[in-house]
Amino acid sequence: MASNDAAQQQHENRLNSGSGTAGLGAWLAHRAKPFTPAWIVTGAVGVAGAGAHQVWADAPWAGVGLTLASTALTAATWWAGKATGPQRRLHSAITVAAGSSWLTAAALSGPMTGPLPDLYLMGGATLALTWNIRQVMRSSAPETTGADSDKGLLEKVGLARTKLRDVKVEANRVTVPYELPGGELTNDDVSKALPRIASALDVPTTAIRVQHDPDSARKGQFVIVPEDMLKEATRWPGPFAPGQSIAVPLRIGVYDDGSDLVLPLLDAIHILVMGMTGSGKTEGALDVLFELLTRDDVTVWLADAAKAGQDFQPLLPALDWAALDTPSAGAMVAAVVAVIPARTAWLRDHGYRAWEPAAAKMQNDPAHSCAESGACGCEGMPYLVAWMEEAAKLLRDLGDDVFTGIAQEARSAGVSLVVSMQRASGYQLSTDTRASLPAAMCFGVRGDDAGFALPEEVLEAGANPAAWGNKRKGYVYLVSAGVEEDLYANPARTFWTGPSGEYEKAAAWIVREFAGVRPELGPVTSAAAERVAGELFTNRRARAGAPLAAAAAPAPAPAVLDAQESARTVAALVDSEDADLDATAELPEGGPTGELPNEPVSTEQARELLDEMIRMLADVGPGTVAVRDLYPYLEQIGRDRSWVSKEMKRLSENGLLAATGEAGVYRLLPVLAGA
Repeated sequence: MASNDAAQQQHENRLNSGSGTAGLGAWLAHRAKPFTPAWIVTGAVGVAGAGAHQVWADAPWAGVGLTLASTALTAATWWAGKATGPQRRLHSAITVAAGSSWLTAAALSGPMTGPLPDLYLMGGATLALTWNIRQVMRSSAPETTGADSDKGLLEKVGLARTKLRDVKVEANRVTVPYELPGGELTNDDVSKALPRIASALDVPTTAIRVQHDPDSARKGQFVIVPEDMLKEATRWPGPFAPGQSIAVPLRIGVYDDGSDLVLPLLDAIHILVMGMTGSGKTEGALDVLFELLTRDDVTVWLADAAKAGQDFQPLLPALDWAALDTPSAGAMVAAVVAVIPARTAWLRDHGYRAWEPAAAKMQNDPAHSCAESGACGCEGMPYLVAWMEEAAKLLRDLGDDVFTGIAQEARSAGVSLVVSMQRASGYQLSTDTRASLPAAMCFGVRGDDAGFALPEEVLEAGANPAAWGNKRKGYVYLVSAGVEEDLYANPARTFWTGPSGEYEKAAAWIVREFAGVRPELGPVTSAAAERVAGELFTNRRARAGAPLAAAAAPAPAPAVLDAQESARTVAALVDSEDADLDATAELPEGGPTGELPNEPVSTEQARELLDEMIRMLADVGPGTVAVRDLYPYLEQIGRDRSWVSKEMKRLSENGLLAATGEAGVYRLLPVLAGA
């Protein structure tokens, strides 16, 4: 509608331009002026024919030259009309061919010879009138390229009477604004018709998407990318902002128009990364880690209990903490929970409402000081990224809501949670946790799985990762705050870090060259993590230094060794008269050896005794406590092992203990450990 109004206004301006006459003559002159060019050209051709006859009437080669010139001029007109509509192109070519043919005949025979005068008067007037008629039609209804074919296509896909206007053609991209008939169709109908439009245009479903006008229910634009420019993978070009802050977005790939795919981590906060086996999810993770490990104010914790860090081996020396088994991963989750309030308190005490790059530096600004006398000089606190790779295993072991508290509370603490898994669903990830992961990177998936990663409006706009599956490695959709919404449905592809051998070289270069750039974890985060995770945190470098040996060992071995160590610790606390008791042996359910004391112990007293035992184990134990560790004290507590097991589970649900990946084993939290 806007283009139609503009055309009418332009036509009116031409009509109302100045004239030297007055009254009715002035009005007629104004109205006739836009239509005079065609008649002026017709008259010019007649004059040119008479003049050419005077020059070349007796020249034998003039006929050849004029014939060739006429042919060349017609061909040039046809070639120049490629960018216009088919009607305009044909009309122009016919006009030029007729005019140049008459000019050639008039030059050789004379303009008044034979039928030439009649052809000039009738043919010239006819051609001039056809251009006048075209001009009248164009001024009342602007010409749309391919209007007839577009109308037929839209009728086929159920969008009849839709108007297409102002087509914008770029390199490998066509943008077509549309306007649906009022009261008949909505933008939802356009979303449903996208597969049929792709079929009609014979392009992949991912090659066409729609951008709805937020201010209208029936306006928007189609974006068509006929050629897949992402077929050839782009090699990782190197760090985007080496030595700079994490506040600078991370460059991790390219969109299908060649622009950079960037992840603004501070805007994204928490990210869900999803993709089936072979979709390139790990490659995308490496791109993100390559960027993180070259920045000067961020540290990375990585939990990968499922593969023991198999895909990240060359990068492990650059990580602050790599948890490569279930106990370490459980300790890391508990540590993240514990460091959030400690980091938030530090930021509050130093005058920060939320983490910002200045918080990672030495605190020499009086405006950000925990001392009243001026700058405190406290050591800074780097940003923390907690990456949970193959998180489905952690969710099975620790519960589907294990990340909920982290995702909801870590925003202002300078902590980002990355949850990476092959298939996210409501059975694995609680809806509260999913709602707390505002950003998503969705690689190829199966069926309707994308509905858990991408918002409904992005899928309606044409995003379809199920069309890729594992056939388009590295293809991804990125949805995040800080990214233009129009790009949400645009396919992108993460960088390729190179074949085997090349990736290891790039990773080794990052580990070596940026060792002096990467910050230390900082005392605030370290102290909070150590209180919760104990030696699993303090010995984290050594544990991550031999991941292959740990992976090669039989799976049950670590649990058996932990149990034996726990039993030995408890045995050291047992009175000498009970030294012959086996702390690891199963107790009988009843009978003389399993009877409870004759004097009953109240539930409140039993809980106090259990709390005392847990406190004692917290002071001398390895950082975890198991139900079996309390077997020697059942008689003193006055309860059987089933009661103790249920009570410890209750303490875990109340946030006093943290569940681990091993059944019946809990990690001590600061509330108990520091009491």
